[in-house]
Amino acid sequence: MDGVAALDEPLRKTVGDRTAKVFADALDLHTAGDLLHHYPRRYAERGELTRLSDLPVDEHVTVVARVARAELKRYNQGRGVRLEVLVTDGSGHLTLVFFSRAAHMHHKALVPGRRGMFAGKVTVFNRTRQLAHPEYALLDGEPGEDAAEEFAGRLLPIYPASAKLPTWKIAKAVDTLLDSLQATGWEGVTDPLPPALRDGRGLVALPEALTKVHRPRTKADVADARERLKWDEAFVLQAELARRRLADSALPAVPRPRTAGGLLDAFDARLPFTLTEGQEKVSAEIFADLAREHPMHRLLQGEVGSGKTMVGLRAMLAVVDTGGQAAMLAPTEVLAQQHHRSITAMMGDLAEGGMLGGAERATKVVLLTGSMGAAARRRALLDLATGEAGIVVGTHALIEDVVRFHDLGLVVVDEQHRFGVEQRDALRAKAAQPPHLLVMTATPIPRTVAMTVFGDLETSVLDQLPAGRSPIATHVVPAKDKPHFLARAWDRVREEVEGGHQAYVVCPRIGDEQDEKEQRGGARGRSAAGPGGDGPDGNGPDGDGPDGGEERRPPLAVLETADRLAAGPLAGLRVEVLHGRMQPDAKDDVMRRFSDGEVDVLVATTVIEVGVNVPNATAMVIMDADRFGVSQLHQLRGRVGRGSAPGLCLLVSDMPEGTPARTRLDAVAATLDGFELSRIDLEQRREGDVLGQAQSGARSSLRMLAVMDDEEVIAAARHEAAALVAADPELAAHPELRSALDSLLDARRAEYLDKG
Repeated sequence: MDGVAALDEPLRKTVGDRTAKVFADALDLHTAGDLLHHYPRRYAERGELTRLSDLPVDEHVTVVARVARAELKRYNQGRGVRLEVLVTDGSGHLTLVFFSRAAHMHHKALVPGRRGMFAGKVTVFNRTRQLAHPEYALLDGEPGEDAAEEFAGRLLPIYPASAKLPTWKIAKAVDTLLDSLQATGWEGVTDPLPPALRDGRGLVALPEALTKVHRPRTKADVADARERLKWDEAFVLQAELARRRLADSALPAVPRPRTAGGLLDAFDARLPFTLTEGQEKVSAEIFADLAREHPMHRLLQGEVGSGKTMVGLRAMLAVVDTGGQAAMLAPTEVLAQQHHRSITAMMGDLAEGGMLGGAERATKVVLLTGSMGAAARRRALLDLATGEAGIVVGTHALIEDVVRFHDLGLVVVDEQHRFGVEQRDALRAKAAQPPHLLVMTATPIPRTVAMTVFGDLETSVLDQLPAGRSPIATHVVPAKDKPHFLARAWDRVREEVEGGHQAYVVCPRIGDEQDEKEQRGGARGRSAAGPGGDGPDGNGPDGDGPDGGEERRPPLAVLETADRLAAGPLAGLRVEVLHGRMQPDAKDDVMRRFSDGEVDVLVATTVIEVGVNVPNATAMVIMDADRFGVSQLHQLRGRVGRGSAPGLCLLVSDMPEGTPARTRLDAVAATLDGFELSRIDLEQRREGDVLGQAQSGARSSLRMLAVMDDEEVIAAARHEAAALVAADPELAAHPELRSALDSLLDARRAEYLDKG
């Protein structure tokens, strides 16, 4: 190796071109460092039996088990032959199946009593879990063979694997690479942790950590390696974040201090209610940020209905009082229109600047969406460019090139989990100097929770519900196991309507002809709707494969469900539909009639997920609830219980007890705390790429560090990194750390982190 960047060497130099291509295609591993940081998922001990009872369906797994029975069977009137091998680990059984010539070949090796590692994709046939044509390696050989002895006396690493790369092939490549590095004395492998920090914390050196994580002799070896490698990830990330904070503190922004006697004071004087203590406290934090000479970057996390919009509006009015403009970015037209209506209603003549009857200190509040008519759009664009409009509420249309601001001072993003970083950044780029940013959400996405834990995001929390808001009871309805529970759910909806209230029924997809085509052409069970559209959150782990056991039916659709309900359990009630492909006027008409009480039951997609405010709606039934993400379920649930009557949310699912999907639903039913649900979501999904764009966790930049489990390590690393960067901002005395940062932060990730 070249002695400078040993871990940057292409993997093909270790494993050859063909195998390197498989590593790249299957696991996105390209260099020696990528492979060494592909850590074992767990370790098997000789004599340890892996639990077969918990195998996830539709996932590639590796199991350690013993052959209990092996039988050759004929099928297709005797013309075909298959080998069925039953393996067990004491907790459960699994069937291995081989067909045709492979059946005879494997029958000789897989005799009862033999023990091995078996890898493949778990499927279900005749309600029995099986691996078809699995790859395997026997761990206890025939007399005279020494296959098992290779593993004697040490832990056996089990790696995250794929169909083309079972764990033992990965282990073999790792062994080859370790042998090569050890032969050169680890020449060219630099250690990113400063020696003083390493010694002070009692951490092992990097070569020792990498050896112990891949070739542990004892569990203590694994613990030493994990502690050291967690510090690598935490410290390098915190060093980069510390450098960013230092740079941010030098960024100029126009201070927007609260001004006495302006719009904000006039607005507060008219409020027909008293702000909660939480709203007052959070507003004070925001006003303090706005008065500073560098940009505010604050997350406002508040329970659904806690009054986030009121806090956001007061911040916008404070900016308008300084001569600036404020923009509120909403994910859907339904929400943007609702925000515009509620803001203008709350402000009254204060929102009629330049109009007949407008108040003396008034400004203009405009709406900008993609479906607006040309004349209204031109007027809105002119009002923004001239500064006539102090506040604009809009959708992605605000990001378009034609939109110009006179003096954009504040961007408020509502429901940040519905926007990408690039979209938020495009709006912020419309200001001459970086504007202040306030992000509002009820359930932060995992990356946001992670950044909060890392200390890179100032957070305000609204945990009080305003007076008059009611609690929401949430229950899981196991429709497949207990169909009478579903019948009772429809009875409850009818009871709410007969009591003078209204209800929502939410379905994962629309059900029209175009939707059917997308269902056939796209991923099974997911909607292909775009931002602010319909269908389950594509970020979630909640598709339909792994949890279900058997091949799943298509997700339920709005149009069919509405027809079935109107003709069946909800016959006689006024049932209407709402979805993202309806014309804007039609959507507005349905929502207006629902708000006015002219519709009893609204059967809708997730287009109602955020911002829809109908206090008389008290019940919600979410069909195929397991197909939605945790954040979406929490947002949807927040549409009920918005008045004085208690809310009821029923999560209908076919998923059996004990599956990951059912566990998620039980978690949602157990708490109304959005941050707690986000932490649960984070534990299941991981944090996504903290430095990149992947929200699902599939390609996380954190391989060893778990944000929720390692908060203490992250906090300690932040303290150490902040001190080091303050003393040496350019890291001139720490070239190894600078090299690690260059490796971690490719151009795309560095740009993304700057925007984030």
